[in-house]
Amino acid sequence: MAGQSNAPVIIKRKKVVQGGGHHGGAWKVAYADFVTAMMAFFLLMWLLNATTEKQRKGISDYFNPTIPVNRISGGGDGAFGGDSVFAQETMANTGTGAMDRKAAPNSVDAAGEESGRGAAGEGKAQSELEDVEKALMARGGESDTMRQLLRHVVTKVTDEGLVIELYDLPDAPLFQGETDEPAPVTRAVAGLLVEVLSLTTNEIAVNGHLRAYPVTLMENPVWDLSAARAQAVRTLLEAGGIRTERVQRIAGFADRKPVTSDPTDLRNNRIEVILLRRDR
Repeated sequence: MAGQSNAPVIIKRKKVVQGGGHHGGAWKVAYADFVTAMMAFFLLMWLLNATTEKQRKGISDYFNPTIPVNRISGGGDGAFGGDSVFAQETMANTGTGAMDRKAAPNSVDAAGEESGRGAAGEGKAQSELEDVEKALMARGGESDTMRQLLRHVVTKVTDEGLVIELYDLPDAPLFQGETDEPAPVTRAVAGLLVEVLSLTTNEIAVNGHLRAYPVTLMENPVWDLSAARAQAVRTLLEAGGIRTERVQRIAGFADRKPVTSDPTDLRNNRIEVILLRRDR
């Protein structure tokens, strides 16, 4: 028996699971249906909140008209655009809600012509403002004196109109000290503005701005002084020949609209003379 092995016998049992260890994917289909239904529900809630009662009535009438939809009634004028399927404010049961189709092309043509005239008017107004801007800046090439005056001037065309900004320089302030008395350079610039502003008849606005003063001041003069300086420039313009009725607005903005990161910077002392757009 010496030839027999005493090694233990090891038996391995292997468990085989049929059909995989997963429960299948049926739950995914049910979950997708649920998510789709919730999305549709919230979309419906959003649409109800985003439309008016008249628009909802128009949608309802479109899918369930109160009278048969024929050639002269129904249709609306675009998605959510009509009060009802009937374009005019007549009751549905009259049968005369929408206008005759023959009138539609004329209406479209009229709208197109009106839009074209509006665009042409805006283009003309923009061109007028740019012409005034060019005329002003061209004065800088006439003499050294003009160049010195235009050092105080910056122009830009905005939605409001042509903004002509006059600002202090360290060696040439626009006003005497902390007062509203115009310095000689301001009077000279005002005379130059009168010449170029007379090239058009647009209305005018004048805004005054100031740098921020130390908060330790007992009485901060920025509001009164900014308005007073705007008034002083208006007086200079009218004295030079600008008609009084052209000036539509005088405003003082104190130190509330600085143009530099440092609100106490001298550059924030400025006057804005705005040549207003005709189409505003």
